[in-house]
Amino acid sequence: MDASTPSPLIPESLRDQIRALFPRYPNKRAVTLPALHLVQHHFRCVPHRALAEIADLLEITPAEVHDTMSFYGFFTQAPVGDVRVWICRSLSCMIRGGDQLLEHACSRLGIQPGGTSPDGKITIELAECLGICEFAPAALADDGRIFGPLDEPSVDRLLDLVAQGPVTDPPISPVLAAPARP
Repeated sequence: MDASTPSPLIPESLRDQIRALFPRYPNKRAVTLPALHLVQHHFRCVPHRALAEIADLLEITPAEVHDTMSFYGFFTQAPVGDVRVWICRSLSCMIRGGDQLLEHACSRLGIQPGGTSPDGKITIELAECLGICEFAPAALADDGRIFGPLDEPSVDRLLDLVAQGPVTDPPISPVLAAPARP
């Protein structure tokens, strides 16, 4: 490698994890989505430079990697917080105050939807539907924790919990809920 060529962004250990997936799929192109997940997990985003490196590993074009990445809303090119939280704004959640809870969470952290708290711990995003309407209004952390049904005090507790960092073994049922409605 000459001095004008930047060193690889994706570490060799991560490249090995991606290569280890090859035998599990019918072709290298089919590893695009899992590779993006691994890179997103490692960097908390998919840096632009990583697209070309993934493409090189998979023997496809960077545009093909970008097409896959841009189709899914959970991949970002800018770093996200230690924990990413989606607050649902589907009809079920919106009717039960989801939009106000999104506003409350963002206000408490001093950010806009899609922003990351100044300490880098939490990114708050909106989701059109999380598919957990029975817990409306609901939120989902990228570590698998489900929160709901929510109200302002439980959103405050949610923010306090996720500020402690991601969990490795999330519970199957919602982590916290607002008091039952009459």
